[in-house]
Amino acid sequence: MDQRPSDYRHLVRMAGLFVVGITLFLILRSVFVPKNFGLYGHYNPGALQANMDRPIRFAGQDTCVMCHTEQAEIRAKGRHAKVSCESCHGALASHAQAQADGKASDKPQKPDPRKTCVRCHTKSISKPKTFPQVDPAEHAPEGACTACHVQPHSPKI
Repeated sequence: MDQRPSDYRHLVRMAGLFVVGITLFLILRSVFVPKNFGLYGHYNPGALQANMDRPIRFAGQDTCVMCHTEQAEIRAKGRHAKVSCESCHGALASHAQAQADGKASDKPQKPDPRKTCVRCHTKSISKPKTFPQVDPAEHAPEGACTACHVQPHSPKI
């Protein structure tokens, strides 16, 4: 007598696996996909409000320039003219707001030039050949960039 299962039993098992898989997919989808997804298209409209509720961290270039005009003038004439202040100094909305409110705020720390400068100027084949690049291990390995490039807002030797 042949002990092999019939083709029909294989098909029933396979159909059962598909039913279980589809059911599991639908349950997980209902748990993980937000309820209002697809209401106005293929996105979650609740994400807009969630992003608007997050606190503002960056003050913006114009805010920095209002108080720090001397540095802004130096930067405008130098090679970092198109680099925004907060690219190197970090998010400063809380500092700017405290100044606007007349409150004494902690003065932001000056960035460590050794860490800050190499973020952009470390040698990489993905950067244009005309972009100033250095190998930090070979280019003044022990000193700060500002030892030679005295004015970081307009870095010349």
